[in-house]
Amino acid sequence: MTPMIAAYREASQLRPLVARTLNELGRFPLPVLQLMFRVAVATVFFKSGLTKIANWELTLQLFQEEYAVPLLPVPLAATLATAAELSMPVLLVLGLGARLACLPLLAMTVVIQLFVYPENWAEHLMWASLLLFIATRGPGLFSADHLVRRAMLDGKM
Repeated sequence: MTPMIAAYREASQLRPLVARTLNELGRFPLPVLQLMFRVAVATVFFKSGLTKIANWELTLQLFQEEYAVPLLPVPLAATLATAAELSMPVLLVLGLGARLACLPLLAMTVVIQLFVYPENWAEHLMWASLLLFIATRGPGLFSADHLVRRAMLDGKM
């Protein structure tokens, strides 16, 4: 048997295994991924919000000197960012109004990318990807939104 024929036989035996493996991977439950995405991105923003309220004077100083968000007065920008970072992640984890909860966090991500830390684009891209997935595909089966929708469809609301 020539080496070419042997390699072809090996490859032809490997194809069904690869196909089965890919098929099995494709069966991983999407609701588990949706829950993981929600918790992962919520954690990032919630931790940031906790840091802000831990030392408000430092937060104001950061918004004044390092963040320098355009158009908004420093106290207002700091308050809005902190409020969003402490409330929207809770809604995301619960999956309650999750699609809407993504919007302020997406807006914050864009502002951070454009005006604060443009060099951290890979991290911001990951946050935006997770948030956009949730906003466009929904929070999934393991969410309050799913329970509310199911109750509405069953006529119990």
